[in-house]
Amino acid sequence: MKYAIVEDGGKQYRCVEGATIDVDLFSAEPGEQVDLERVLLVADGDDVMVGTPLVEGAKIQATVVDQVKGPKLVVFKYKPKKRIRVKTGHRQKYTRLQIDSIVLK
Repeated sequence: MKYAIVEDGGKQYRCVEGATIDVDLFSAEPGEQVDLERVLLVADGDDVMVGTPLVEGAKIQATVVDQVKGPKLVVFKYKPKKRIRVKTGHRQKYTRLQIDSIVLK
């Protein structure tokens, strides 16, 4: 099975052809093609190429599927004996990518 480890937005993702991943928000429309160039590792069965720090000539070609929101996180601030209770929430926005191919030179 061919897969790659790619870095985007300070996070690392495992990319397999045909799979989808959720990355931090891109300013791209659904259906648009994007390339992820910061490939750290490419593995194809027993053949593994590890970059120092990046694999030369490797890139991931992906298609933007949708812009989605993550799960709601509840932030609750509480100070006992002071009658301070503040409840807020947050939902992070993500871009869902469909991995089309892993390209090597």
